[in-house]
Amino acid sequence: MLQLLIVTVLLFVLFFGLGFILNMLMKTTWFPIYGYIALLIGLFVYWEWGSGTLSANLAEYTAVDYIPFIGGLIGAVLSGSTIRTLRRKGFKMF
Repeated sequence: MLQLLIVTVLLFVLFFGLGFILNMLMKTTWFPIYGYIALLIGLFVYWEWGSGTLSANLAEYTAVDYIPFIGGLIGAVLSGSTIRTLRRKGFKMF
């Protein structure tokens, strides 16, 4: 359980930090979410490429496998909304 908490927090911080930096450099607000979705689509294609179907592959995973993905997605969403809030308050990044 402790490992699940640590990996979820690490993925949250990783995607929040990467998203924040990419948002500042690329001046787009929701780029990290698009990147996260592209990563998930790539994983879906990889899963589908194997011997089983997508639904069979997804059924093999448990909540322990999905919780870190959700933590990363929340980090990506919060990085976009943080940048948007900072820009509304007048902060200029690069």
